[in-house]
Amino acid sequence: QVQLVESGGGLVQAGGSLRLSCAASGIIFSSYAMGWYRQAPGKQRELVADITIGGRTNYADSVKGRFTISRNGAKNTYLQMNSLRPEDTAVYYCNAKSLQVGTYWGQGTQVTVSS
Repeated sequence: QVQLVESGGGLVQAGGSLRLSCAASGIIFSSYAMGWYRQAPGKQRELVADITIGGRTNYADSVKGRFTISRNGAKNTYLQMNSLRPEDTAVYYCNAKSLQVGTYWGQGTQVTVSS
């Protein structure tokens, strides 16, 4: 059974930091590109950052220089978020994508940045 479980969300003051984690199970982790998406109330879900099987990273312009995506060899994907802003407030979702097999989503974790 495929599962992506996010953790690490919470309430933080503007300028603070959070580290999100995504634990994957039921997939061959090394065969999937991983990503973080977010959705704020009333807005479309958007890509925050992703990382390929080979480790190449990509970031939304709004988070470049503040967020860092990484993955380990086992099953975990991380999003280090620094210098958080109120506009970063959203539900953050972990994503796993294989061109051959398909795409999976986690249930999301809430990040709230107060001013």
